[in-house]
Amino acid sequence: MAESEYSVSVPRLSSLLQMDPYLKTFEKDFQRRYGLFEKQLTLLEEAEGGFDQFTRSYKSYGVQRMPDNSLVFKEWAPAAEALFLTGDFNGWDNFSHRYSKKDFGKWELHIHPKEDKTPAVAHNSKLKVVVHTRAGERLYRISPWAKYVTRHEKSVIYDWVHWDPPQPYIVSDYFPPRILIFGKDLLISAALFTVIHPGYNCIQLMAIMEHAYYASFGYQVTSFFAASSRYGTPEELKELIDVAHSLGIIVLLDVVHSHASKNTEDGLNSFDGSDSCFFHSGPCGEHSLWDSRLFNYSGWEVLRFLLSNLRWWMEEYRFDGFRFDGVTSMLYHHHGIGSGFSGDYTEYFGLHVDEDSLVYLMLANHILHTLYQDCITIAEDVSGMPTLCRPVQEGGLGFDYRLAMAIPDKWIQILKEFKDEDWNMGNIVYTMTNRRYGEKCIAYAESHDQALVGDKTLAFWLMDKDMYTNMSALIPMNSVIDRGIQLHKMIRLLTHGLGGEGYLNFMGNEFGHPEWLDFPRVGNNESYHYARRQFNLGWLAAPPAYISAKHEGDKVIVFERANVIFIFNFHPTNSYSNYRVALGPPGKYPSPL
Repeated sequence: MAESEYSVSVPRLSSLLQMDPYLKTFEKDFQRRYGLFEKQLTLLEEAEGGFDQFTRSYKSYGVQRMPDNSLVFKEWAPAAEALFLTGDFNGWDNFSHRYSKKDFGKWELHIHPKEDKTPAVAHNSKLKVVVHTRAGERLYRISPWAKYVTRHEKSVIYDWVHWDPPQPYIVSDYFPPRILIFGKDLLISAALFTVIHPGYNCIQLMAIMEHAYYASFGYQVTSFFAASSRYGTPEELKELIDVAHSLGIIVLLDVVHSHASKNTEDGLNSFDGSDSCFFHSGPCGEHSLWDSRLFNYSGWEVLRFLLSNLRWWMEEYRFDGFRFDGVTSMLYHHHGIGSGFSGDYTEYFGLHVDEDSLVYLMLANHILHTLYQDCITIAEDVSGMPTLCRPVQEGGLGFDYRLAMAIPDKWIQILKEFKDEDWNMGNIVYTMTNRRYGEKCIAYAESHDQALVGDKTLAFWLMDKDMYTNMSALIPMNSVIDRGIQLHKMIRLLTHGLGGEGYLNFMGNEFGHPEWLDFPRVGNNESYHYARRQFNLGWLAAPPAYISAKHEGDKVIVFERANVIFIFNFHPTNSYSNYRVALGPPGKYPSPL
């Protein structure tokens, strides 16, 4: 494509360049990226009637029940020689129900209802797509659009289950108001009460998209449209989200569009018998570290599949947004492997950037934020890509937040490698505040990376085995537990106050409560005021903090945010009285102690 075709005007690029003048050098890169984005939108309009129609493809692909109870099956399998449908409904006959070949690698099958006008394929019956390849192979596959898959106890392979309940769960139209993120990374097994009681207003559900390998924690997805059967049925997930909404809780999905499982019989890999289909062929389609397949984001049907997948979770289950996993892998041809990312801007522009996937993310964010005004998107990116969290109209990628992934790594490093007296206040403050101006971050002290993936939680790094023997109120406090509890609170409060515009906590790794708990009684006039968390979350909406002190000798950090003065003493032995600190706005500052 000629360079002139990329020379488009980005609507609000000037505001981005004013925010960060260093980006002026890469103005043509922004113009090219935005040009590619605009071209895709134009093509969607011309070929599909616009992105609204295109992203509703889950209503035509897979299996659809028509008003007369006839069933229409539709797949995209460009390399297949023939497709058949088999299952409980036809006694597992491999040849009785043949798909018709259509244009552009698509296949369709129409099945009339039974004589009693009921669907020929009953709810909860099992199905398989039989793929005949040009090499003469016969393959058994699950539809990529399958809405539910299950595994028998003694089986390794998942089964496609036709999900069409006679009385589906009716999702209410209630949507919680958009509020600033105060997140909780949560496994589905946790009760909603554990979220409400401490005062969280948002939960992020992990491992929802079906994954055959349980130990992957949901990051090796096999069925992208199916809610994992490990936790219940699709209707039960809808009810969970509905109840959360009724309680004013936003629910985000941990979505994995960065790669897919290599499974063939119950995954997307080699669906039509070829090495490509949804993925790049050859080495470009393999992630060497994750042992998984990589999507071809330039493919028309791949865009249909992934963008419709996002729409499906928003429409069918009423999720409020997404945390996109593995964004760094998507943004670069090297997938971040062996790249330290020093922050030099040349690392974020040039031939090593995968503009196909970058444009896909721009499309995804543009479509989601256009269709759903209150949708929240969060990027898991370790590279620090500039403009990741700026609007698409500015030339950015359109995310609302990025995860401040360096912060939990820093705390683990400190606890592993340094004595208390060697903690570097300046380095801690730098890590907490090292984020791009104008791009919001979700701060967190630890997540599942520490709790599940081969490491230890902060509490265990701090207190280890003493947690089992010396935390009883019936025995004297020892020095290990005393130190551990205090540092555990300080680490979380410092991260919460200084680290970002939102806070993420993983499954009960709570930070310390700043005020007392007091249940209703005669002495407090039966008040519920102190029978809940009293933590004031207002500073998350405030601008970044002003750091007035980071004293290495005293091990003291002082900063101001939202008219609150934070003073941290990390010294292992020294305490201070009459410690002088600088204040901004004049006035009285009451102590919380």
